This record gives sequence, structure tokens and C-alpha cells, in this order.
Amino acid sequence: MAIKHLVAGVALAAFAGLGGYVLWGESAQPAPSSQFVLLDGSSTTTQQLRGKVTLVNFWATSCVTCVAEMPEVIATYNKYKDQGYDTLAVAMQYDPPSYVVNFAQSRQLPFKVALDNTGQIAKAWGDVKLTPTTYIVNKRGDIVKTYIGQPNFEELHQLIEKLLAEA
Repeated sequence: MAIKHLVAGVALAAFAGLGGYVLWGESAQPAPSSQFVLLDGSSTTTQQLRGKVTLVNFWATSCVTCVAEMPEVIATYNKYKDQGYDTLAVAMQYDPPSYVVNFAQSRQLPFKVALDNTGQIAKAWGDVKLTPTTYIVNKRGDIVKTYIGQPNFEELHQLIEKLLAEA
């Protein structure tokens, strides 16, 4: 009987610890310091994102879900861009630059598109391997939400509106 209680206690403690991890894992953490080289040859940094709510999307032209969600990413950008919102699409290291340029031009992407030629940006942002992976960064430069796979855009819009309303 004592062993059952011990096992139950250990299981409960482990579950509580995991619950705490999940809860703490959703708290804001500073976005990694990164320099992004954009398709036009210019660059931007994580520090330059401050002051705006920013969606940072790791994607690839070969990713079916990435391609499928792009119209919603564009619509979200267009809906909030005049309210202090920005989008930065980061193409994965394995994505040929010519494919990224062609995609950005043919789809008329209205936001910044960066190439991660070395894979260092994806590594710095949590060793991103799965696409799409999307981060929502608040005005202070903290990551407040991470989506792996296509976000629920209704939920995403509510979060963006909440973050835009913050001082």
C-alpha cells in the first residue's frame, strides 16, 4: 500500500512539474538577437522590431502548409500594418534563394522576407526544424506565443489586437 502511495505521489509531482513547465513555457521571453538579410539586400535586426507587434514566420517554399497559410499571413499583415504591426518571413536554409525570390515576387508578399542561408537564425530562435513555425513578438521584443504548424488565425488576430492595445 505504501508503494502505491509513493508511486502516486511521484506521478502527481511529475505531472505538477510538467504543468508548471507548460505554463512557464508560455510566458514571454526575449526574442533572440538576430540580423536578418532581406531579399532586397538590406538587413534588419531583432532590436529594430521593437515598438511593433511582429509576426516572425519560419517557412519554406517546399512546405505545403506554409504555402497554404500565406494568403492568411498576407491578410493579417494588411489588416494590422497601419496599427503598429509587422511581419517578417524567414526562409529556411535549405530553401533555394531563387525559389524564395520567385515566390515572394509572384505572390506579391507585402512584408519583409529574409533568407537564413547559414541556418543560424533558425538555430537562435529555438533550433527551428519544422515549418511553419511562427513567433509573435510584442512591442518590447519578447516572444509571447509560438505556433508550430498553421495558427488559428481568429485566435491570432485576438492576440495581435490585445498586444497592439498594450502601451
